Amino acid sequence: MKPKSPSPQEPHLPNQAPKSRSPQVPKRFAILVAGGSGSRMAADRPKQFLLLRGEPVLLHTLRRFAEPALGVAEIMVVLPADQIITWQQLCAQFQVSIPHRLVAGGATRWASVKAGLAALSEYPEGLVAVHDGVRPLVPRLVVERTYVAAATHAAAAAAVMPKDSVRLVSQHGSAAQNRSRLRLMQTPQTFEIDLLRRAYAMPELDSFTDDATVVDDLCRVQLVEGDYRNLKITTPEDLLVAEALFAMSE
Repeated sequence: MKPKSPSPQEPHLPNQAPKSRSPQVPKRFAILVAGGSGSRMAADRPKQFLLLRGEPVLLHTLRRFAEPALGVAEIMVVLPADQIITWQQLCAQFQVSIPHRLVAGGATRWASVKAGLAALSEYPEGLVAVHDGVRPLVPRLVVERTYVAAATHAAAAAAVMPKDSVRLVSQHGSAAQNRSRLRLMQTPQTFEIDLLRRAYAMPELDSFTDDATVVDDLCRVQLVEGDYRNLKITTPEDLLVAEALFAMSE
């Protein structure tokens, strides 16, 4: 006589483990901060609106984060309030169809990131990448690295080693530094959204130079490999370099 097979209603035997459930992939968000005035560019418009390869710099940046492979659910574009109409006009002129939400920024970068976070208030969980709107050449792989690292470490930022020799200047002169132990910070800088909210709930300090410095007191920031092509367009020379890099990638 055959032994009776257990029915679906019977409990698991001690040596039978239930099927494991795949971990839930956290939602991804991005805050693109573009608050420059263009004074160092000696231009007639903010640097995020300057044309690069015939299109606004900010549009190139937006396009990078809208790549389907990254799976970003919401993109916030934070601009000074008096620049929002200009951006809307540019979107109409260049027929921009990339979904994104416009947010009016504050007087400082810190205030602008905080405004971008407030616009994501309906999301209690997820990963948010904060990126300079005038870094239009960031490779998708660098963005992906920060999201993956933040999913494990809660805080991650792209960075590169200095190419030049570095010296520390003081009132007594200067001293050579070991550049292998130094990093130049880039964006994106990506965080668990609740961690970044807690960091930005604290008062703004003069020592805040980027989002990593805002988070430092709450969590160690994991550095991931950036890319030297991920330059921040600040001066006329940067725009020329960006043009050349785009041409090389074609």
